[in-house]
Amino acid sequence: MIPGGFGIDNLLSNKKIIGWVQKIDSTTKWTTSVCSGSLLLAKAGLLDKKECTTHWRRKDQLSKYNVSIKNERYIQDGKIITSAGVSAGIDMALYLVSKIAGDQTARMIQLAIEYDPKPPFDCGSPDKLPKEIIDRLKNEK
Repeated sequence: MIPGGFGIDNLLSNKKIIGWVQKIDSTTKWTTSVCSGSLLLAKAGLLDKKECTTHWRRKDQLSKYNVSIKNERYIQDGKIITSAGVSAGIDMALYLVSKIAGDQTARMIQLAIEYDPKPPFDCGSPDKLPKEIIDRLKNEK
């Protein structure tokens, strides 16, 4: 699992980290990322010619790699599963549990963590908001 976050850009030029990601991937059954962690997978060459996703604010950055970006909460391409923002990571995790331990186990975990989203607003992706709100958020640091 490669997490994302504000520090990811500093890691993209770290050859030791990139090499470690490549090495670890060679031993995994699944390699996953949340949010901007997909940038590290792309930098390591693990997303070449693959379908993937990332946080909406990082899609332009990810598009500079040889990838096919999809507007999905999570997406699997081979053993690689990438997810969009933080909450999409929960969706991806439940999907992965279903692949490893079956749908019943994934449902039990979803119930155990009481993951039953009902957000007060329907604005969880940029295509649901006016451009001025998106632009304002893009300019936030």
